[in-house]
This record gives sequence, structure tokens and C-alpha cells, in this order.
Amino acid sequence: MQSASTVLLVRPARFAFNPETAASNSFQQHIQGLDAASVQAQAFAEFDALAVRLRSRGVQVLVVADTPTPAKPDAVFPNNWVTFHADGRVLLYPMCAPSRRAERRPDILEALAHDFRISQVLDISGSEQHGRYLEGTGSIVFDHVHRVAYACLSARTDAGLLEEVCAQLQYRPVAFRAQDAQGHAIYHTNVMLCVGTRFAVVCLESIADASERALVQDSLERSGHEIVTVSLAQVARFAGNMLELQPTGSPTLLALSQSAHDALTPEQRHVLSCYADLLPLSIPTIETIGGGSVRCMLAEVFLPKK
Repeated sequence: MQSASTVLLVRPARFAFNPETAASNSFQQHIQGLDAASVQAQAFAEFDALAVRLRSRGVQVLVVADTPTPAKPDAVFPNNWVTFHADGRVLLYPMCAPSRRAERRPDILEALAHDFRISQVLDISGSEQHGRYLEGTGSIVFDHVHRVAYACLSARTDAGLLEEVCAQLQYRPVAFRAQDAQGHAIYHTNVMLCVGTRFAVVCLESIADASERALVQDSLERSGHEIVTVSLAQVARFAGNMLELQPTGSPTLLALSQSAHDALTPEQRHVLSCYADLLPLSIPTIETIGGGSVRCMLAEVFLPKK
């Protein structure tokens, strides 16, 4: 299946602007007039409301509490350090920012193992020591049905590691380069590409090289996806950062932020609503200060249940 019915969320203990990640993430911004306590309180409120809304729509939401020490300002984005696969394998990924590496927590895997079958843990995080990074489903957007792995190359997404992961999982890699309106490399693939079961949201405008742009478009079309093209201006409001979910016995959902939803045109919303119920979730503090949106907060759990 392309979309999960279960997601893992990490409730952040010390959410804050992270200067280490800001160097390669142009989406991060300070919010003037907010002190640390206010930022944390707002992040808690946004996180809790998101979890409640997902559960109300039938998604199984597993919430893990972040540990207060060491400080992990980006712990709310667990999809970057781990992926959970339908064959029981778990992958642990190398993270670019040293402050993010403590997010990889064996105790979370141990807790999941009570209810899910984990057959193998593949840990490629050692590549950090060689300056090579691949940040989970931030770096890779998986088409699980057709076994394709899309990745825009950046400081956080190493082409060689992508090849290695694809060889392990038996996926076909589709690598390309993408940049924002200012000409900066887009730090994560999942801010400009979302692949659902029968649709794909993509910012083709961000792929400057014509051959790479054609490669991505052709791959999506050959796998039968209806393409919804978003602009760079819409990407700046996280309109590419969405995730299709399939709650058991309930309609398909498309989780996205309120900002992303509002950035879409009525026609784009209409096309997407033919495939899934749009579920806008309001996370302005997390989105602005953290530089990641709803999709980044959701680590899909495809592991088989015991």
C-alpha cells in the first residue's frame, strides 16, 4: 500500500529555532516577539490539536514524548531519522545537523516492538562521520506501489546513499536537483513533491534542468499518477508538503497544513479532493520556526502488527 493507517509523532520537549539547520533550510524563520516559553507553549498546542484531529478521522496515532535532554529542537520531525517498512525492516538515517542525531532513540523502537514485528534494523547513520547524509522521508519520497524513490539532491541528500538504500529495499532511484525562488537548493524532497496512490503534487518549476524535469514527470506519468503542479510561491507556503493516509475503514485523507491548503487554487483543491479528503491542520508556529510542515511531523508505520 502507498499510504499508512498508523503514524508515529514525537511531542517536542524543547522546540525552538535551530541555527544549525537554518543554514540549509531557507523555510525556517524567527517569529518576532515570542520568547522561548511562548514558542514551546504554542508548539504543544499545535501538536496536540493535530494529533486529536488525525485520531478523529480514524488515523492510528502513536505519540512518543521527546526527552528534555539533550535539547532536540527538531524532535517534532521524526520522519527524518527513521522509516518503518511493511516487510518489518526499520531504517535509521544519517542526519546533517549534529543536534538532530540524538533524535534517533532505541527506546522508541523497543516500544514499537511490543505491538509490531521488527525483523531487521538497518542503521546507515555511520555515514555522518564521512559527511554523507540522507534524511529519511524528508530526502526520499517513496512510491511504494511502483517501488520508486524520488530524491532531490542537496547537502542533506547524498546520491550514493540513495543508491545504497534503494538497493537494500529494491526500489528504483529517481534523483534530480531542485531549487527555490532564490536559487537555493531545496533542502528536502518532500517540500516540493508528494506522491499519493493515484496522484502526485510536484513543483516542476523548481527543477531547472530540462532533462531532470522530464525524468521526474515521465516517471510519475508512467506510474499512472495524475499530476497536480504547484508553483514555487505555493511551495514557500508548504503546498508540496502533504501526506496521503489511509485510515482503516475510513476515507483516504490528505494531511496538509492550513497554510498549504490556503495556498492551493480552487481547481487544485478540486482535483486533489477527487482522490482524498483534504485535512488542513493549523501549525503556524511549528511550520515557521521549524521550517517543516505536517508531512514532516508524520513518520508512517507500515510494520506488520503482531
